[in-house]
Amino acid sequence: MSVIVEITIPSAAFELGRILRVEGGTRITLETMVPLGGRPTPFVRVRNDQRETFERSVREHSAVNEITLVNTHGDETLYALDWEPSEKSLLRAILNLDAVLLDATGTADTWALELRFPSHDALSAFQDHYIDEDIQVSIERIYNPTKPDAGPWYGLTPPQRETLAHAVESGYYSLPREMSTKELADGFDISDQAVTERLRRGIATLVSNTLLIGDTEE
Repeated sequence: MSVIVEITIPSAAFELGRILRVEGGTRITLETMVPLGGRPTPFVRVRNDQRETFERSVREHSAVNEITLVNTHGDETLYALDWEPSEKSLLRAILNLDAVLLDATGTADTWALELRFPSHDALSAFQDHYIDEDIQVSIERIYNPTKPDAGPWYGLTPPQRETLAHAVESGYYSLPREMSTKELADGFDISDQAVTERLRRGIATLVSNTLLIGDTEE
């Protein structure tokens, strides 16, 4: 079963952070990673950059073959980066473990990465790698994704999501209960039975698309 992890890492400890070096309030986002010829080719969106200085700095890095301007819009510039990640780099380890880089955003100081690993064993191997290489990584969050077909809000319909959220916020599930079933139903102009059924179906959907994913896959 796959697992998603969100990490932060100092820019100086991250190979792309050193290559895509920025200053001040400049912000960088990796739009996508396209595997070309066995290399991860990122499309890089830079906000509030000083373009000439940034391009020159990137081209001077020994791992970079070329940085190509794709387009500009306002204070944003999109580049394609052709580079050769080293064998001990963090991104090379990610690729070797069949992990997927879901999101990456960087500043002058830190990068925040969201990664999906095919299994907890792969995540453990990744942790072993950055510990062995003495790379400073901080894990912010680890969680299992929902079912691929669950859709937004874990498969809940808008009425189910609205009703469940209102029930929790209004103390319907508190002890002692701060709102009755009738009061909850009146708020949505439906019957007691209808609101109870909506909550029941919503909870069943939420549990099926989150807690029971592993059981279903097995």
